[in-house]
Amino acid sequence: MQAKPEYRDRDEVEVAVLDALADRREEGMTVFELRSRVDVDIDTLESALADLKSDGLIEAHQEDHRTVIVPEDGVVGPIDPDEGSLLGQIRDKLPF
Repeated sequence: MQAKPEYRDRDEVEVAVLDALADRREEGMTVFELRSRVDVDIDTLESALADLKSDGLIEAHQEDHRTVIVPEDGVVGPIDPDEGSLLGQIRDKLPF
């Protein structure tokens, strides 16, 4: 799972953050989990998170005494890439 194409022209670290969050879109990730997936220093990660937050692409909330970051709706692609496409609709109609 990845960020939608319209968000892929951002800074490399920001795209890496969105891609990491796309894999865990429902449960989200903590800053420490993101840091291990994106593999950048904490200052670079915090800057990327601030930019993504100010642009309305991520949201942070408190959960069990920790801050969890999730992508906003519509930032990541569908779970099934064919969902809603013509090919996906045809596949849904065929009896398998």
